[in-house]
Amino acid sequence: MRTVNMHDAKTHFSRLVAAAEAGEAIIIAKAGRPVAKLVSLSAAEHVIQQRIGFLSSRAVFPDDTDTLAENDIAAMFSADE
Repeated sequence: MRTVNMHDAKTHFSRLVAAAEAGEAIIIAKAGRPVAKLVSLSAAEHVIQQRIGFLSSRAVFPDDTDTLAENDIAAMFSADE
């Protein structure tokens, strides 16, 4: 990941956008401190899409999770004490 300072980012913005479009991630720094990340929108969407369901092969969830412990929860709120 390449880091460029704010002045260079303004000067070479078109080149940086082209590099991001090609798949490179660029960090923009101000006074040596990273403040922004330039990435392609398609790359950002790809990362998000990969993240969803990343544990699907490692975890098993019951089909009745919406009614799991329904009677116990109802008992906690019932007026019968």
